[in-house]
Amino acid sequence: MNPLYQSTRIGRHTLRNRLVMAPMTRSRADDATGVPSPLAEQYYAQRAEAGLIVTEGTFPSPMGKGYVRTPGIHSAAQIEAWKRITAAVHAKGGVIFLQLMHTGRISHPSLLPDHATPVAPSAIAAQGKVFTASGPQDFVVPRALETDEIPGIVEEYRLATRHALEAGFDGVELHAASGYLPEQFLSSGTNQRTDRYGGSLANRARFVLDVLSAMAEEASGDRVGIKIAPEMGFNSVSDAAPQETYQYLVQRIGELKLAYLHVAKTGSPFDYRALLRPLFDGPLLHGGGLGKDSAQTLIAEGGADAAVFGSLYLANPDLPQRFAKNAPLNTPERDTFYSAGPQGYIDYPVLENAQ
Repeated sequence: MNPLYQSTRIGRHTLRNRLVMAPMTRSRADDATGVPSPLAEQYYAQRAEAGLIVTEGTFPSPMGKGYVRTPGIHSAAQIEAWKRITAAVHAKGGVIFLQLMHTGRISHPSLLPDHATPVAPSAIAAQGKVFTASGPQDFVVPRALETDEIPGIVEEYRLATRHALEAGFDGVELHAASGYLPEQFLSSGTNQRTDRYGGSLANRARFVLDVLSAMAEEASGDRVGIKIAPEMGFNSVSDAAPQETYQYLVQRIGELKLAYLHVAKTGSPFDYRALLRPLFDGPLLHGGGLGKDSAQTLIAEGGADAAVFGSLYLANPDLPQRFAKNAPLNTPERDTFYSAGPQGYIDYPVLENAQ
């Protein structure tokens, strides 16, 4: 049997196959309210044959927003909209986790309540520009969080986890990659604090571990996953000793008995998947540029328990069927990845409609 179509356990859930739809920002939510678009119900339901869907990054609180038209999970209206989405996925037998994404310094006052300054471990601006409603803007110097503010942000993640369960999600994933707030705390290049959240590796990892602990206390560890991408370098995040940093983190998160560890492939020549897999006593998800053959090999050789696909799932709602039948794949339309309407979102053809 093709290893991609074998069932596997992820926490308390049995996945019907080992194809995972990656979390992908799609920028279709209402920008003023953070309520997911009505189109999102169809978008996710179309892809419910995945063994697991992980949603687009969703901000746990208003200060966590970093991009236009991204969804939240802190208001009643947002929760109600997500309920319709999870119900649509469950009606097709799917499993869906919500990814919690607090962008920290990767934001802009125009995206935040009362034009607030973005927050971060230290007052170090990211390099590059942020996309706002009025176009690209330079990143601003963030405000360094006070020590006594940090437990409040941890609680925001806890409450967001509670809201996700209320909305019908099967679990939650902490986005601890891409240079967002958890990775900002973890990485020496963005964390120059001298309190209990900075300095030593144990202190820099404290925020991530505190957040995961809060999420696991709310949902139980078997409904919580984490995504990491060592040395990805996205949003100008860097660490002086990344192998040591991620070894320590993965060893520590083992105590929480999480549903899974998602290690995304990056441009680094170092094989972090091989380094970290033996350190994590649980399911490992891996992705980044995988195709059918490379994913089959990955699973067959025991390199991961499930294979994660991004743009291929975006463009091919029926990806499991296409792989099974060796059918041609739709080409992702990059111009519509972050546009506001249905084009390039819910109109990719499935096999019976493909020309």
